[in-house]
Amino acid sequence: MPVIFFDIGATLADAHVGPDGSLALRPRPRVMAVLDTLREVRKGIVSDPGPGDGAAARAAAALRAAFPGRFTDESLVHWGAKDSRGIFDRAVGSTGAAAGDCVFVGEDARERAFAREAGMRTAADPVFAVAAMEDRPVFRTRIELPDGLGLPELTTAVNESEAVVVETVSERLVLALVTTRGAEALERAGFTADLRGLLDTANSEEGSDNGERGRSDDAERRATEKFVSDLLARGEAVYEGEELTPGTTHVVKREDDGRLTVRRLRFFR
Repeated sequence: MPVIFFDIGATLADAHVGPDGSLALRPRPRVMAVLDTLREVRKGIVSDPGPGDGAAARAAAALRAAFPGRFTDESLVHWGAKDSRGIFDRAVGSTGAAAGDCVFVGEDARERAFAREAGMRTAADPVFAVAAMEDRPVFRTRIELPDGLGLPELTTAVNESEAVVVETVSERLVLALVTTRGAEALERAGFTADLRGLLDTANSEEGSDNGERGRSDDAERRATEKFVSDLLARGEAVYEGEELTPGTTHVVKREDDGRLTVRRLRFFR
């Protein structure tokens, strides 16, 4: 059975320190709904409580107050700096499960890279926790807003799908992270989701040395090949130059270096 570990700050909740030094956590948007869907899944914490004596105790108390009944297995709660794979190795060791059955959810790309070094799957936002658990990829995407639909309608569609807005460039263009399910949901709502590349690859911030870039590049190739294989098996993709079918939603191209790239077809309504 999978085990999902969450970072706290900027992932599960926003922290607020009172004048008396007390700590309060305010759950971020959509987090409680995600935790509801994961009610039967083992959940833990990997988070840095900050410096000072008693910091971990204050963080634990704030966690219990903000998320009552959500993180009840104290053996799965790990406090400490996430500046190496060490804390993630300890987290995996506390589960009794294989590293590949463990997921770390955190907004920091460098910390996710350390988690992957420990063999864990990763997600950049709680919205993608289930996708990581099911080994489904997350893509960077450009979302174009057509005439007649604005940012309020997009917000509604995003909040009901596996999608997270990263940046609002203009009233007609938004950068986001999505799964293929999220992209399909957005397109059904009338938006154009242009998938650009996989998240957490060699082009991400964490690929800072040649070894890490190589490992990330291999991971990207494997994820893309699996994605393409699944599309082909469902009859939803063809290779470039082949005749489109009524069920075709993606076109696959093999680049000169052997990489596969995938282009999602745009359907005009």
